[in-house]
Amino acid sequence: MNIRQLMPVFLAILLGGCVKLPENVKPVSDFEADRYLGTWYEIARLDHSFEKGLSQVTAQYSLRDDGGIRVINRGYSKEKDEWQEAEGKAYFVEDENTGYLKVSFFGPFYGAYGIFELDKEDYSYSWVSGPDTGYLWLLARSPEVSEELKQRFVERTDELGFNTDELIWVEQGSQE
Repeated sequence: MNIRQLMPVFLAILLGGCVKLPENVKPVSDFEADRYLGTWYEIARLDHSFEKGLSQVTAQYSLRDDGGIRVINRGYSKEKDEWQEAEGKAYFVEDENTGYLKVSFFGPFYGAYGIFELDKEDYSYSWVSGPDTGYLWLLARSPEVSEELKQRFVERTDELGFNTDELIWVEQGSQE
């Protein structure tokens, strides 16, 4: 094989590597996408450039015509005094009953979205990991959660190797 023939293989390995989850993070089973759709409030996160300085962050999930999930992330930048929004798409990595998706906001580049804790009774909160322990979110159906849930989130994610000292507790206010 020459380099031209190997290039697609290298590209597939490179792009596929971003869709894995951290070693100890196991996605939930018995996942029901229809119940997960709708609005989620970001309660806590490990910060990244794409969310830096944003408050009042929400994620809105809806079905796409191609069977995937439409993702609208929205947050307020106090520094710029404006709302920022990004639209993406997500698809199941394994099967539709496993809370393990790949999500893209930038063309063909996908990252992991692994739901590893979920209130299965009423889908009121979700713990989400990205491809490594540098990506972590606590999402909820309401802008506030109990201190007990926050404490469980910190303790469990710390055990899994996430740097919980770096968590940002997202200010949720008016969603105007």
